[in-house]
Amino acid sequence: MDKSERRQALLRAARTVFSEKGYHEAKVDDIVALAKVAKGTFYLYFPDKRSVFGELVSGLFSRLGGAILRVDPSADVEAQVKHNIRAIVAVLLDDPALTSILLSHAAGLDPAFVKELRAFRQEVKLLLERSLADGQRLGIIEPGDTELYATFTIGALKEVLFENALEEQARPRERIVTALYDLLRRGYLRMDAGRAAPPAEAEGERGERGERSRDSAPATGDAAREQPERPSPARRRPRAKGD
Repeated sequence: MDKSERRQALLRAARTVFSEKGYHEAKVDDIVALAKVAKGTFYLYFPDKRSVFGELVSGLFSRLGGAILRVDPSADVEAQVKHNIRAIVAVLLDDPALTSILLSHAAGLDPAFVKELRAFRQEVKLLLERSLADGQRLGIIEPGDTELYATFTIGALKEVLFENALEEQARPRERIVTALYDLLRRGYLRMDAGRAAPPAEAEGERGERGERSRDSAPATGDAAREQPERPSPARRRPRAKGD
């Protein structure tokens, strides 16, 4: 077994130990026993228990970042949003120990690590905020405070995952995905805007839709309201000559 394989073996063992015992009760002795290596070998790769847990957390964050795909409003928006929800739920449910510790209040952990956990949660929130802001630019997320939207979404997901962990029989993942999607669809998701034509649509179509529903598409509505005030090409040409 080379160094890279031994490191991965220690990470896998640590993941299992944290899953079974939680962060506070897990010991380096437990990890090395499961990995079947000497205790000294552990310290060749990690200075302490917190560092190995931190590396597992970094891996989880990377997987979360990779799970969120940019939505294409010209394609099936509903399917893409459900895909993102499904991928995020899968990442979190596949690492129940890390998810539980990261979303909890981290009681019993040392203050330095509590600070790291808060930083991780903030990174996850910022990742979601950026995705929501991108969705607003694409017209599939309602205008509003993306920070609060992210907080509400993470809070809902957190409670679902905690409740799921406490149930004797866990809910099917697809049921969780469908319920979360339905919740968001009744909140800040704009499926009607997602099915609309792309920004390069004709001017007349934009104005017509803006008159029908100014609230459903603010940017389109603004364009429609401003359109009568724009000088026509015929009026612009004489003014240019005069200059």
